[in-house]
Amino acid sequence: MAGFNTKTFTKHDDYMTPKSAWFAIKEFIPTDKIIWEAFYGDGASGKFLEEVLEDNKVIHEPIDFFNNNKGDIIISNPPFTCKKEVFTRLKILDKPFIMICPSSMINTQYMRNLFSNSDNKIQIIIPRKRIQFTKLDKDGKIPEGFTNKCNFDCFYYCYKMDLERDIIWLK
Repeated sequence: MAGFNTKTFTKHDDYMTPKSAWFAIKEFIPTDKIIWEAFYGDGASGKFLEEVLEDNKVIHEPIDFFNNNKGDIIISNPPFTCKKEVFTRLKILDKPFIMICPSSMINTQYMRNLFSNSDNKIQIIIPRKRIQFTKLDKDGKIPEGFTNKCNFDCFYYCYKMDLERDIIWLK
């Protein structure tokens, strides 16, 4: 749910995660772990995760990701404008995560520097089709005339999730 209430981003950075995005990866999330949905946005993403992952405890609070460390696994959709800082912090925390981010991010130098020489490499889950986020404007409202027609592809970037394969295409 790319959105972060403790920083000011451009109005184009607030894309809320639909329930279907979490349902699509339910089978890859351990049921005995505490999940931290670290980026609050409009608050719906945490509620969706609780509904989808009924056996997991989900922490979803409007707190600053960079100054907190909660749960066993971080599952979220971070603000895309600060993804470099987010992934640097995730690497420092060194805990399992699943993050929704643009597919082009895998080609960045910072991802290569952070994860290519790590014992725990990035694994990727590729959605069957584009995730249709709900876009919010700078006031936290759905812009007039908005349609859920996302024009970019995203992957689920996974770390320490011990997936069966390094790349998984969802059916």
